[in-house]
Amino acid sequence: MSPSLPRTLAALLGLAATLPVQAEDARAAFFQGLKSLCGARFEGQMSFPTSGQDAFAGKRLVAEIRDCGEKEIRVPFAVGEDRSRTWVFTRGPDGLQLQHDHRHADGTPDAQTLYGGLARDTGTAHAQSFAADAYTAKLIPAAASNVWTVSLSTDGQELTYHLERHGQPRFTAVLKRQAQPGNRP
Repeated sequence: MSPSLPRTLAALLGLAATLPVQAEDARAAFFQGLKSLCGARFEGQMSFPTSGQDAFAGKRLVAEIRDCGEKEIRVPFAVGEDRSRTWVFTRGPDGLQLQHDHRHADGTPDAQTLYGGLARDTGTAHAQSFAADAYTAKLIPAAASNVWTVSLSTDGQELTYHLERHGQPRFTAVLKRQAQPGNRP
């Protein structure tokens, strides 16, 4: 056996041992970055698809980072006048989760609510991708391959929400941070 083989093997094992820690650190850093923007309002429009056939086409999209706790951040997401959606980011024992909380005007849950998934190990402090979980696949079979990616620009001025299904882009919204009275953007 080559004398360098044990060193190489030890180096590879050492690298492999750090990967989950790095991924968890990136998820924690993303969560903290989102939390640091608590109270921020982001506005924009759908940038994909461009066909105009989507129900979100031409509507003002607004995400407000609110209710920022140690384990959960809620981001109400309005599509025009429709305020039925909230993105819920939760830190739990299984990792970082994104859920889509859909409510009727009276506050009761929609039949299709709380779908989403856990962050993958490939994220960074500025972007996390959430693959559809088993609950989502059962609730909305067509969404079983969904991957939602939420990105924050390094300066905190842009939030991007991107959805892929079957590895193909399905929806993208690019939202810009809005100045708030008494606060710097």
